[in-house]
Amino acid sequence: MSVSSALVSFAVLAGLVTVTPGIDTVMVLRATLAGGRRVGAATAAGIFVGVLAWGVAAAVGVSALLATWVLGYTVLRYAGAAYLLLLGFRLLRAAWRGDHTDPAADPTALALTPARGFRQGLVANLLNPKVGAFYVAAVPHFLPDGVSPLGMGVLLALVHDLEGLVWFAAIILGAHRARRLLAGRRARRAVDATAGTALVAFGLRLGAP
Repeated sequence: MSVSSALVSFAVLAGLVTVTPGIDTVMVLRATLAGGRRVGAATAAGIFVGVLAWGVAAAVGVSALLATWVLGYTVLRYAGAAYLLLLGFRLLRAAWRGDHTDPAADPTALALTPARGFRQGLVANLLNPKVGAFYVAAVPHFLPDGVSPLGMGVLLALVHDLEGLVWFAAIILGAHRARRLLAGRRARRAVDATAGTALVAFGLRLGAP
């Protein structure tokens, strides 16, 4: 298998994974609806960095070690589930109280800024061991003989990021156009309730045995 054929084959697989609705899509969509294109793009950038880190980890064998280390995998899985549940419950609380349209209603609330969006995207991705499991299962099959595993792992992760860039760009553009229609109090509460419910569901699924 040549490098070019490996990249093309991996692109097909990663493309299917990218467009499958999941945690990343929910986070980018909600971030854009709540904070605009800059916040949505920052959240996507955090996810891209996380994907790149998992790709490098898979190439050097770190994620393979994690997959065989039951305790480490379990701890990471529960940490990721707890983080998603925390984000989800915060959104559900905001939807219930309706305080996201009135900062004065909750002085402790943190505004969704690009920096915070980037951090949420990065942490959610790094704490999701299923992303690492995907790379553990996939990367070894796309490593041509005589090619640096680390270099190839980075290339594969960049291909995944490039596909994610196209996918998230479409989501961000569509969500940004819909912001005016969803600017009302009821619509914003509905968006937060939907996104919060989805993140709680993903958290429960991630934490399930």
